[in-house]
Amino acid sequence: MPYRPNPRPATPSASTPGRRGRRARLCAALLTGSMATLLAIAMAGPAAAAVTGTPMRSGAGTTQASAQPTGKSEARVTTAVLDLDHPAGKPQVRGKDVPYDTASIIKVDILATLLLQAQDAGRGLTEQERTRAEAMIEHSDNDAATALWREIGLAPGLEAVNKRLGLSSTVGGAGGTWGLTRTTVSDQIRLLRAVFTDDTTSSTSGSVLTATSRNYIRTLMTRIAAGQSWGVSAASDSGAGWALKNGWLQRSTTGLWDINSVGRVTSGTHHYLVVVLSDGNTSMTGGIATVEHAARTAVTSARAAG
Repeated sequence: MPYRPNPRPATPSASTPGRRGRRARLCAALLTGSMATLLAIAMAGPAAAAVTGTPMRSGAGTTQASAQPTGKSEARVTTAVLDLDHPAGKPQVRGKDVPYDTASIIKVDILATLLLQAQDAGRGLTEQERTRAEAMIEHSDNDAATALWREIGLAPGLEAVNKRLGLSSTVGGAGGTWGLTRTTVSDQIRLLRAVFTDDTTSSTSGSVLTATSRNYIRTLMTRIAAGQSWGVSAASDSGAGWALKNGWLQRSTTGLWDINSVGRVTSGTHHYLVVVLSDGNTSMTGGIATVEHAARTAVTSARAAG
């Protein structure tokens, strides 16, 4: 049966004071950063600047989030929507279904991989794994993601599980740069389908995420920190339930932003899986506005198509 979460308030529209307040808090949190992340970058070298969640600091000591873009904006956006009440149907894709960097939306895939590996071993997650998983999804904690990325076996571990989940166009980031994993909206719909539907079967071995594993991911995706609850939630009706994970990354070479959002929303009488991938945004706030507009447009189109 389709997933039916308990309703929770949807994110207010961008014009409401509540959303402006959350964005202000988000920007403040981004500019603050975390000492643990900075230490990790110093140890990992320049490549670590691609790992997302909180903006990275440059060698000069200024935050990338405050830097002015040095490259010309070439923003692009692709969306995919699947009616969760008719999961056997094909997703409606708008834009070119080409690879984008995941930024922090990869954290859902990392958790799915961890859970399936644990299933294969005949065990549940340890207390430490649960603590890290909850921090990684609910607060987009980078240190937790890096620890779990290593535990699942980096890109090879991720890609082995993705084959079983039906993902064919997702390539894990090299070494520790999980934020530079490349994916498409079609692959992200396949991943969400594996999490939010109960009839997903593996393309090869028949082994899938158990109901317990699926429900765990779903639950964490409904507990996203207030300052990170933007994105596809904008397409959900007021008072309706949603579940999501966002990703954001400012590129050090251009100053432009990758802004992504994936999840499940409720609109009208139907529930939808929604993926929005974008890059080339001149600012984070502008990118969020683009993603939210794209999500609303895509869901409206899907509703009209029946």
